[in-house]
Amino acid sequence: MNDYLNALQPYPFARLRNLFEDLEPNPSLRPINLGIGEPQHQAPEHVLKALNQHIETISNYPTVLGLPELRDAISRWACARFNLQTLDPKTQVLPVNGTREALFSIAQVICSPTSPSTVFAPNPFYQIYEGAALMAGATLKLLPCEADCNHQPDYKSLSDNDWASCDLLYICNPGNPAGGLIDRGTLSFLVEKALQHDFVIVSDECYSEIYPAENTPPAGLLEVCAQIGNEDYRNCLVFHSLSKRSNLPGMRSGFVAGDATILSSYLQYRTYHGCTMPIYHQYASIAAWQDEQHVVTNRSLYRTKFELVLDSLKDLYDLSHPEGGFYIWLPTPIDDEIFARQLYQEFAITALPGTYLGRGVDGRNPGKGYLRLALVASVEDCVEAAERIATLTRQLRAKHG
Repeated sequence: MNDYLNALQPYPFARLRNLFEDLEPNPSLRPINLGIGEPQHQAPEHVLKALNQHIETISNYPTVLGLPELRDAISRWACARFNLQTLDPKTQVLPVNGTREALFSIAQVICSPTSPSTVFAPNPFYQIYEGAALMAGATLKLLPCEADCNHQPDYKSLSDNDWASCDLLYICNPGNPAGGLIDRGTLSFLVEKALQHDFVIVSDECYSEIYPAENTPPAGLLEVCAQIGNEDYRNCLVFHSLSKRSNLPGMRSGFVAGDATILSSYLQYRTYHGCTMPIYHQYASIAAWQDEQHVVTNRSLYRTKFELVLDSLKDLYDLSHPEGGFYIWLPTPIDDEIFARQLYQEFAITALPGTYLGRGVDGRNPGKGYLRLALVASVEDCVEAAERIATLTRQLRAKHG
C-alpha cells in the first residue's frame, strides 16, 4: 500500500457523523442541513434539455481534451467574465470532471517525485488541497487565515526564502469557508512572486459567481495576469465549476485554464488518468456556460437568504454579507464542536465545526471557534435555522453570562 495514505486525515463530514453518532435530533423540529455545501437550487431547464437531447452519445467514448465547442464556450465565457483579450481554447482550456478531481490531480503533475516539493495552502481550507499535497509526497505549509486579514492568508508577510521553497500555491478566491476575497493588489503580488521564484499558482475560483452586488464581481487570477502583462498566464492556473454557478453539482463539470505549457503536461497525465467528461455532459455544459440569466437569478436567491439570515442574527453576532460564496462563518459562543452538537440534538440543525476545516499549527487551529453554515437550503429553512441558532445563542449567553 502507498505509505502516503497513512498521512490522510478523515474527511470533515466523516468527523461530523462521528460527532453526532450518539445523538438524536429533536423529533419535534424538522431537520435542516446547513452542513454540506451542496447547492439545492433548481438546475437550469435549458441545461437539462441539452443533456437529454444528447443522451444517445452515451454510446461513444469521450476524449480527454473535450469537444471543441465546449472549449470554445468556456473560452468565450472566461474572456467576457474576466475581461481577457485572449484565451486559446485549443491550448489554454481543459474541461475536467468538476474542480475537486482536478484540484487533487494537478499536484501529481506539478510536484516532482524525485526531488522535495513544498505546497502552500490556506488554513482553514478545502481538504482536497491537503490530500493532494500529501499524496504527491510534498511537504505541506499551511498559511493561517485570520479575521484581521479578511480570513485569507497574509501573503505579504512571507519572506523571499519562503517563496523560494514553494512549488505549488493553492489559493481559494472567494475563500471557503469565510468568503473573503484576495484583492487585486495581492493577486498581482502573488503572480510576480510566482514568476520570480518559479512556482505554480492554482486558483480555486469555484465560488466566483456568487457575490453580493451585480456590478462588483470578484477579480480572477487570469484577469490580474492580463492586467500586469503576464498575457500567456505563465505559472498560473484557474479552476472553475458549474456546481455552484449553475446548481449542477451532480454533473461534475468544470474546467482548468491558464498556462498552456502546464496544461499540455496535465493533458498527457489525464490521458493516462482516465478522467473524461461524458459527451452529453459536455453538451449540457455548453448550454450552461453560454447563459448568464440563470446565474443572475441564482445570485439573487442567495442574496435574499443572506439578507434574511443576517437580519435574524444581527443582534447576537457581528456579521456581514461575505464577499463571495454561500457560507456564513459564524463565531461560536462556546466550543464549536459542543455548539454543533447542541444545535443538532436540541434544534435539529446540522452545521460543520470550523475545527474540522482547519489544522493546528504551533498550537493554533484558525478554524476553531467557528461554525460553517451553508445557505443551500430553501429560504424558509435558512431563516428558520437562523432563528433556532439565535434561540440557542440567547440560552447560552443567559447561562454563561
